[in-house]
Amino acid sequence: MEMSTAPHAQFRETLADSGLQDAIYSATGRLMEKRLATIRPDVLPDYQELRERAGALKKLAIENLDYYLEQFESNVEARGGRVVWCRDAGEAAEFLVKLAREKDARLLTKVKSMTTEEIGLNEHLQQHGLEAVESDLGEFIVQLARSRPYHIVAPALNLTRYDVADLFTRTLGVERETVPENQTKIARRVLREKFLAADIGISGANFLVADSGAVVLVTNEGNGRMCTTLPRVHVAVAGIEKLIPRAQDLAVFLKLLGRSATGQPLTVYTSFLAGPRRANEADGPGEFYVLLLDNGRSRLLADREKRQSLYCIRCGACLNHCPVYRKIGGHNYPWVYSGPIGTVISPQFLGIAHDPWLPFASSLCGACAEVCPVKIDLPKLILELRGEVVKAQSREGASRLERLGFRVWSWLMRRPKLYELAGMMGSLVLSGSGDGKWLRGVPFPLSAGPLKAWTSVRDLPPLPSRSFRQMWRTRQAGSR
Repeated sequence: MEMSTAPHAQFRETLADSGLQDAIYSATGRLMEKRLATIRPDVLPDYQELRERAGALKKLAIENLDYYLEQFESNVEARGGRVVWCRDAGEAAEFLVKLAREKDARLLTKVKSMTTEEIGLNEHLQQHGLEAVESDLGEFIVQLARSRPYHIVAPALNLTRYDVADLFTRTLGVERETVPENQTKIARRVLREKFLAADIGISGANFLVADSGAVVLVTNEGNGRMCTTLPRVHVAVAGIEKLIPRAQDLAVFLKLLGRSATGQPLTVYTSFLAGPRRANEADGPGEFYVLLLDNGRSRLLADREKRQSLYCIRCGACLNHCPVYRKIGGHNYPWVYSGPIGTVISPQFLGIAHDPWLPFASSLCGACAEVCPVKIDLPKLILELRGEVVKAQSREGASRLERLGFRVWSWLMRRPKLYELAGMMGSLVLSGSGDGKWLRGVPFPLSAGPLKAWTSVRDLPPLPSRSFRQMWRTRQAGSR
């Protein structure tokens, strides 16, 4: 099994880009502040109870997923829609290509969807001569830049308005415009023509409601409704984990999703889509499809502990609060999912050997678990994945230096007096300048070993002049 290493050069490039660092910090900082303002006890006194309820509902749905999936399919078909089961990305993409050919479609408009990003849908459609246009403003910008989303909720978080101005001039042939409101008008003019000409509209799904067969879309732009009602065919692509049992459960999730994602009590548009246009309805698609995607999710279901990662409602709160994401940004993560949730689900979807460094891209500070609206224990899952990496590497054979290091550590830990002496020596060596400042490196000869790489991206707190053992002995002596 081949074990890849972290892209250190790319990390250093991101860390050295002051403009990018400012963009990440300011954007995530604003989202954090807005979230905090909407969950204050005087604003939402039952916030913690809502989190408990949401986690319990997702657990119920995931542990009874077979039942709820069948119920959902039955209700979709009862309303004239069709459910298509897709084992992987290839089956989902191929169905859409075949459908486009059957309907003689050439243009497809899309609502923001991480699931379609996951399966590389746009690229697959383009390979077959089909035009797929992202209609969410952030996704539209990312598509023009030929890039991928930088953030689950804010796809173009890494770009400033000046970057967008240059991009629009280069790709759309318009005069350079740096005012965000005017940039939005430019995008609107282009997209309005696409909405009117589209043959098929593609969306994701924030929730799938089992007892009604409804696809629920939560957006802040009118593009979602334009994509799902104007074209003659609507296709929703959703992971099988998006199920919730009942329509009344949405009251819990909708209170949490907007607050966790963007700091809004409720997003601007909440759409319930259940089947094609009825005979007495003025608008809506003539055909309605829901593509239920597995693509590795069944493997996660097999693990009773890690399956909780399927509770995720893609709010992005864990990214905003993660000190690692806020430093390295979204594109340094190997897949479309970034931040703590990407650290957890990417190894499970792609295999632990794909990017074994990923579970270690975490400070284990616990901030992600504190803000997760469905209470996923992300730090615990990250630790479990670290254990799997270590086991895999042990099977391959650890380096001699690593084995020697652990043997020395084990020997020292079993000899308290020597351990205390080593601590005293370490305190002298790593005491810094004595002014209490953090250490940006370690002195020779320690700097010639593994600590050099470790401290290249971390600062060390100076060791205290007295150890806990020494302070404890002094306390005990004083109490006698």
